[in-house]
Amino acid sequence: MEAERLTKHARHALIIAEVGASAAIRVSELAQRLGVSGETIRRDLDELGDAGLVARTYGGATAPFTAEPIASERDRAQVAERFRIATMAVNHVADGQLVMLDGGSTTRAVAQHLAQQRRNLTIVTNSVAVAAAAGANPTFLVLLCPGRYNADENSVLGEDAVEFLARFHAHVAIIGASGVTEEGPSEAVPGAAAIKRAMLRRAPLSFLTLDHTKFGRAALEVICGFDALSRVITDQPLPEPLRLAAERAGTAIENS
Repeated sequence: MEAERLTKHARHALIIAEVGASAAIRVSELAQRLGVSGETIRRDLDELGDAGLVARTYGGATAPFTAEPIASERDRAQVAERFRIATMAVNHVADGQLVMLDGGSTTRAVAQHLAQQRRNLTIVTNSVAVAAAAGANPTFLVLLCPGRYNADENSVLGEDAVEFLARFHAHVAIIGASGVTEEGPSEAVPGAAAIKRAMLRRAPLSFLTLDHTKFGRAALEVICGFDALSRVITDQPLPEPLRLAAERAGTAIENS
């Protein structure tokens, strides 16, 4: 179908797909690509923004900001995907290492796999759920950060937790995220990004673990750029824009 004959519905579908792939788009680029006026694209973006399908910006749009479901809801979603991600992540951890794990459903799955397959680890975490999963292995030393308890996340946050993390030299830091764009991973829970950054600073190896539903989604706060990550571990190949951004930063990509 020629660009000028696209219906509004077809344009909207293409715009949503473009935002999902690139995380951010500009009116001028879309107008040229779809063969319509800038005013038409602006009206399309306004309608999609009102429907919550994109977030309007000056001169364009981005993926809508992600609101994170509470931990108990996330635990019931993408169970098989988390299992595959955790299976891959465990291969990068050796017996006797100190591992930092932040709070989240995927990192809890990693903790469960570590407890089943590794010995004599020291686990430092801000997550009560991760601590409980790791604590099932009697050879593990589990250290839980102090801080302000967040019941929705079943984790502790705040300056006390960040300062506690600075005491340790970790071998590996494994974090999750609410979303990832070309800019890097981002986090929807206020205060959680600071915990993740503190963990990344304390380890020479840093892994981002997340499933494909987070691709192209922008959350409240950017955690870091890809250059702060050694590896992205996920269940599906990254979309082309994300893959290129990771490769430019020298970040390895691993998927099932």
